[in-house]
Amino acid sequence: MSKIETSAWVIHKGPIKDPGPAELRLETITIDEVTDDEVLVEPIYGCWEGNMAHALERSPVDICRQRGEDRIVLGNAAVVRILKTGSNVKSVREGDLCALVCIGTEDRWGNMIKVLGYDAVGSVGMMAKRVKLLERQVARLPVDSRFSPQQWAAFTVRYTTAWANWKLAWDSYRLQVGEDESPAPHVWGWGGGVAFGELALAKLGGCRVAMLASKDERLKLIREHGIEPIDRRPFGDLAFDEERFAGDRAYKRAYARAVGAFMKKVREVTNDDGGVAIFIDNIGQPVFRATVKATRIQGVIATVGWKEGMILTFNRAVECMSRHTYVHTHGCRRSEGIASMHFAEESGWGPPVDDRVYGWEEIPQLAEDFQADRIASYFPIFEINPL
Repeated sequence: MSKIETSAWVIHKGPIKDPGPAELRLETITIDEVTDDEVLVEPIYGCWEGNMAHALERSPVDICRQRGEDRIVLGNAAVVRILKTGSNVKSVREGDLCALVCIGTEDRWGNMIKVLGYDAVGSVGMMAKRVKLLERQVARLPVDSRFSPQQWAAFTVRYTTAWANWKLAWDSYRLQVGEDESPAPHVWGWGGGVAFGELALAKLGGCRVAMLASKDERLKLIREHGIEPIDRRPFGDLAFDEERFAGDRAYKRAYARAVGAFMKKVREVTNDDGGVAIFIDNIGQPVFRATVKATRIQGVIATVGWKEGMILTFNRAVECMSRHTYVHTHGCRRSEGIASMHFAEESGWGPPVDDRVYGWEEIPQLAEDFQADRIASYFPIFEINPL
C-alpha cells in the first residue's frame, strides 16, 4: 500500500522521570492510502480543546506513553474538505466540506470510547495537513448554512457533546420533576464552551439560565447571548483543597466565607426556589462541593469530563436524601451529532466565535495563550489549510 507524506504538529513521548510539559513540533508524518470505507481529508479550521491542553501538560498521563507511541498528532474538532473517497463511501464526495460528528472509537452501540487525536491508539488528529478518517466520522455541512466554517469547527466537539449531555440531563430532571411543578427550572453552568452550548439549549427550551465566569470579556459575551452572567471573583476562594481544609485554619475560614457568598448568590438568582435544578459542572474537584450544595432537591448534576480534578467524593447518605441524579456522558453518538447539526441549522443554536483565527504557524502560540488563560473566547479557532 502506498503512503502519503504530510506536515503535522506533533508532541513526543516524554522521559519517565520528570517529563515536564510537551511541546509542539512541526514534522513530517506518513499515513496510509484510504481503504474502501475511508476518506482522505484536509482539515480547514480546527478548534482548540481541553484534552489538547491536558496532553501538553502530560496531565493526568503522558498520552504518548499511554498509547505506546513515540509521537502523536492532537486535535479532534474541525471542518474538513474531502479529497478522496474509498469505493464504498456514499454519503460524501470529493470537494465536500464536512464536520466531524464521531471523534473516536466506538462500542457496538455507537458510544465513544477513545478520542481521535488523544487516547485512540494509532489515530491522527486534526493538526495535520492531511488526515484519513472513516466515512461515519464525517457529515456534510448544510448547503448555504447560516453558520460560518469557523463556527462549524467550534460546533464539532463542544456543541455535539452539549447536545448529548443536555438531552440526558433534561430527561433525567423531568423523570423526577414534572412541568407543572417546575415549568422554568434554573440551569447553571461553570464557564466553558460545552456549558455555554448547553445553557443556550436550555434557554431555547424555556429554562432560566446562568453561567459563572471570571473575565469581563466572557461575562459580556454571556450577557449578550441572553444568559445571566455571574461573576466568580467575589467568591474566588471557592476552590476546595481537602488537605488544606483539614489543616489550614485560615484557608478553612476563607473557604467558608466563599461558600457563604456563593450560596447567597444562588438564593438571590433563583429567588429562594430551593437551588439550581440542573448544574453543568465540567470543572471537577475544586468546585464540586459548591455544585452539590447549590443543586436543589431532585436536581441533576451533569458533566462531560473534567478540567481541574477528576476524582470526586461525596456523602452518599446526603445525596440520597437530596435525590440528586448524576449524568455523565462522553462525546456523542453519530445519530446525536447529526441531530444536533439539523437542530442548529433550523434554530440558530450555534457557537459564537470571534474574529481572531490563529494561522497554521501560530498554533504553538495558541497553545501558549490557552495555557496562560489569555484567550477570552470559549472557542479558539485555528487554520490548517486555506478554505
